[in-house]
Amino acid sequence: MRFDNRVLIRGGGDLATGIALRLHRAGIKIVIAELAQPLAVRRAVSFSEAVYEGRHTVEGVTARRVEADQLEGWNEADQIPVIVDADASILLTYPLPVVVDARLLKSPPQPLPVPVPLHIGLGPGFHAGRNCRAAVETRRSHTLGRVYWDGATQPDTGEPEGDPRRVLRAPADGILKSALKIGDRCEMGEQIAVIGDEHSVTSPFGGALRGLLRDGAHVTKGLKIGDVDARGDVSACFLVSDKSLAVGGGVLEALLATAEIRKALYAQPLP
Repeated sequence: MRFDNRVLIRGGGDLATGIALRLHRAGIKIVIAELAQPLAVRRAVSFSEAVYEGRHTVEGVTARRVEADQLEGWNEADQIPVIVDADASILLTYPLPVVVDARLLKSPPQPLPVPVPLHIGLGPGFHAGRNCRAAVETRRSHTLGRVYWDGATQPDTGEPEGDPRRVLRAPADGILKSALKIGDRCEMGEQIAVIGDEHSVTSPFGGALRGLLRDGAHVTKGLKIGDVDARGDVSACFLVSDKSLAVGGGVLEALLATAEIRKALYAQPLP
C-alpha cells in the first residue's frame, strides 16, 4: 500500500494531539511517533497514552499503538497509528512528505535522519529557513498559531503561561503515587499526590485537576507532574485546549500552502 501521503507528528502530548485531531478531521492521514515512556501531564487528551494502554480515545477519535512494520498494511481510516520511535527512524523506511515536530523541546532539534519536503517546527528552538522549513508560534499572544516561513518563533521564557501556581512540580526524586485522578475537583491544600513516601504535592487553590502524570511514574525534582485549573470546569479536562487547536490551524495552513504537499496528502492510497 502506498504510504507517502501521511504526516509524521513527533510527540503525542496534549498540543500534538490537538494538531492531530485538526488534521485528522480535515482528512489528512497521520502517524504519531512517541517515546517508549511518554510523560504527558494532560494524559486524558494525549494520544501518547496509547503507548501504555494500547489505544486511547480523545474527543471521539482513537489512536492505537502499532509496530512500525505494521504500517505498510494499515487501513484503519478512523484510527491514528502510534509508534514508539524517538529518533524518527521511520523516515528511513517510508518517504513521508511532512514532519511536524510537536515535542516542544524548546531547544534546537537534532537533524532528521533524511530530508523531507516539509518540516514544520513548533515553538522555541525552531527557525524557519534554518532548522525547519516552516515554524508555528506556540506562545499565547497575538501571534499564536502564526506560520513563519522565515524567522524564529518567540524564545522560551522559562515560565508557564497564566498563573504559575497551577503547575505542580515534583518536590523530590521518587515514584509518584496519585491521591486524585484527572477531572477530580480539589480544594486548596488538598493532597493530589505523594512522591516517594514522604513528599506531598497539594493543590495551590481550589479547582479541577486538569493533568497528572501516571501513577507509578518515576519523577525527578522540579519535573512538571500536574496541572490545576482554577476555573473548576471538569469538562475542560477532557477537551483539547484552544491553544492546541490554534496551533493545529497554523500547521494545517502550512500543509496546504504548497501545491505539491496538498496533492501528496490528499492522494488516495493505491492497492
